[in-house]
Amino acid sequence: MKQNVAQKLIKQHLVSGGMQAGDEIGLKIDQTLTQDATGTMVMLELEAMGIDRVKTEASAQYVDHNLIQEDFRNADDHLFLRSAARKFGIYYSRPGNGVSHPVHMQQLAKPGKTLLGSDSHTCANGCMGMLAIGAGGIDVAMAMAGEPYYVKMPEIMGVKLTGEIPDWVSAKDVILEMLRRHDVKGGVGKIIEYYGPGVKNLSAMDRHVIANMGAELGATATVFPSDKEIKKFLKQQGREEDWVELKADRGAKYDIDEHIDLSTLEPLIAKPSSPGNVVPVSEVTGETIYQSYIGSSANPGYRDFAIASEIVKGKQIAPGTSLDINPTSRQLLEQLVENGHIANLLSAGSRMHQAGCNGCIGMGQAPATGRNSLRTTPRNFPGRSGTKEDSVFLCSPETAAASALHGEITDPRTLEMDYPAIKEPKKFATEGMLEAPACPDEQVELEKGPNITSIPDFEPIKDNFDLPILLKMSDNISTDEILAGGSRVLPYRSNIQRISTFAFEIVDDNYYENAMKKRDSGGHMITAGVNYGQGSSREHAALAPRYLGLKVVLVKDFARIHLQNLINFGILPLTFVNESDFEQISENDILEFRNIHETIQTNNTFTIHIKGKEKPIEVRHDLTKRHIDIILQGGIINWIKQKQI
Repeated sequence: MKQNVAQKLIKQHLVSGGMQAGDEIGLKIDQTLTQDATGTMVMLELEAMGIDRVKTEASAQYVDHNLIQEDFRNADDHLFLRSAARKFGIYYSRPGNGVSHPVHMQQLAKPGKTLLGSDSHTCANGCMGMLAIGAGGIDVAMAMAGEPYYVKMPEIMGVKLTGEIPDWVSAKDVILEMLRRHDVKGGVGKIIEYYGPGVKNLSAMDRHVIANMGAELGATATVFPSDKEIKKFLKQQGREEDWVELKADRGAKYDIDEHIDLSTLEPLIAKPSSPGNVVPVSEVTGETIYQSYIGSSANPGYRDFAIASEIVKGKQIAPGTSLDINPTSRQLLEQLVENGHIANLLSAGSRMHQAGCNGCIGMGQAPATGRNSLRTTPRNFPGRSGTKEDSVFLCSPETAAASALHGEITDPRTLEMDYPAIKEPKKFATEGMLEAPACPDEQVELEKGPNITSIPDFEPIKDNFDLPILLKMSDNISTDEILAGGSRVLPYRSNIQRISTFAFEIVDDNYYENAMKKRDSGGHMITAGVNYGQGSSREHAALAPRYLGLKVVLVKDFARIHLQNLINFGILPLTFVNESDFEQISENDILEFRNIHETIQTNNTFTIHIKGKEKPIEVRHDLTKRHIDIILQGGIINWIKQKQI
């Protein structure tokens, strides 16, 4: 049978289930990726499970999110993560080395392998001919312990690329075009595979840009073939021996077909406050900006910074405009310095920041109130920048640099200059980027600062209970709105009791106080519209509300990673059978649940009631038997402990 690249990767790693769309499959995981915002919990979970050493081919712990050391918390966690990496047999990337996704691509990614990461943008490494999937931290911990990763078999969307990208248009515009067509739900339940003659015109890092923001489409993964461009990239990294060719069979079919003629693309921009709110740059030119921000995992390549450098070379950015440069790896920064690009950017008046996630996750560079910020980052969810009432646009480095020169949104095609030709370095320095794991026989003690607390114990769900609805929310609620990132919140990532105080603060300032009042008297539930939990993979967005007594989430539908995180922590995820019933319920209504243990094991669809009202509400779940067992045990940690008895 002729297979596409995604099918080949899945078949090679399939340990359970069949490859029919919608069926649960188990996949062998070769590599894992954790970053510091999620990795502290993963390491605590490995400790709780009694793991001596990880069983993957390669696992890496990156410190890229929480780099601001305004007190002891982040610094202590960095020490903890290094000690855990040494203890459990994990590669360690120190603060300042750069963002996990491009650094992993440079140092460890291998065509034909699977990668599971506790960051939703792990899918970026699909650019290397890998099956790279973002997941909640505890799923990654399980993979590190040698367990399969379970996911519903996605449909495969084949995107045929033809033509070549015009001048002043870049890979960012390719993925923005996909978001313009399909919005933030267009990839849910799908792997997006790019193929066709246009692929050869995209560098490995161009493909990284496109694969990275597959997360914004809600896709399970994004896949590119491994071809001569990937071989060239690995040679630059001194890893040419890791290359293998991987491409779709001639005549391979896809479940869904899409086509992009690259030569027809124009500069695009996502308006506030959704990556799917995409229009041509030409429609919003002239809007004044406060900030233009270049970098992040969504534009991490040498050319992304070099093109901006050449655009502003010999010029000055507009008065009152901040041009923020966010290098994505130390390796990249060395080359940009060596070739004069950092000097060009600084001479033009830009601000240089350390290599890391930084402003993308709200760690610094927050824009002024009521002012527009242009960013090459992957997301512009409300408040993600660190400014509550922010106005963030997503664009390419070309658009960001051109706009910085004029102090307003500018179509880069209108600049009075030739499109710069960028020559990639033939070789990148790779020394010292990763610290190798300690030897298996070396005794390593975990270093725990006072901010690191144990994961709370959670009781299993009861059979009969009544729950008040504390929040009724709209569509596309993101994990940033459930639990914000940024420098105020993420330093408490290893302290569930403290981080829970920030839960849903963007939606309702009173949520924490109200939830605590209900927690010891049975807990509460919440309800929302479509695509609930889009965005980050951080499991804290499930774990913190669970600590506050969240027992049930009832929505129109879920984003994939957050759905699994809810299950992992014993929260019952339900959807409306009739979406119109969403209008029948209100905040503070009390919903009655009866005989739940037997009901969810024997029926996918059942009825609940609003206390004091005659109108029944039909709900459903799409849980597998394994999911149900986990929920009935009170979460995956209890489930694991029960298996070991």
